Amino acid sequence: MIYGYIRVSSDKQTVENQRFEINNFCQREQLHIDGWIEETISGTKNYDKRELGRLLKKVQKDDLIICAELSRLGRSLFMIMEILSLCMKKECRVWTIKDNYRLGDDIQSKVLAFAFGLSAEIERNLISQRTKEALARLKAEGKPIGRGSGRRNNQLNAKCVAKHNYIIKQLAEGVSIPQIAKKIKVARGTLYRYLAYTEVRLPTKSVNGRWERGIY
Repeated sequence: MIYGYIRVSSDKQTVENQRFEINNFCQREQLHIDGWIEETISGTKNYDKRELGRLLKKVQKDDLIICAELSRLGRSLFMIMEILSLCMKKECRVWTIKDNYRLGDDIQSKVLAFAFGLSAEIERNLISQRTKEALARLKAEGKPIGRGSGRRNNQLNAKCVAKHNYIIKQLAEGVSIPQIAKKIKVARGTLYRYLAYTEVRLPTKSVNGRWERGIY
């Protein structure tokens, strides 16, 4: 199966340019698109929350996904690498037109597989290091770490610590705490306790509907 994938980030953008590029490419290469996937959504949205995620679940060995450029798959390097790594595991090919990228069963793909694996390991190490640094900073400030005697483990959550800056940014953008908790894959109660413990200033809505700063 050959799939054409098109993504635009807003209603003001048109899918026709990408469709035109993909159709021209397929005509030159004598390929036929068996199915189109089109969506209007930000590339920062995780792929498993998009139509792309549904496509990646059903693709099989030797299937081909064609898109205009790699940035259509995602806006961050690590997200794109994760998507391509998943395609490699399923032995699905990915071709792009503008940057002439080809993911398939060749030496280039094997080199990329090594690069993806190494990058993922580096990212895990960085997260671990950031967590350790955050815990050390809080300990230096005199705040207790971990579970006290006879108390619930409600002080610090490693995921919350690692995603601290991300949480602050999401709060500033008006994203709700339950939504943030879902994104970072922790219970909402865990996130509430983390914010209360670290005394993070939360945005609150005033009577007139404008966002104002408040303390949890």
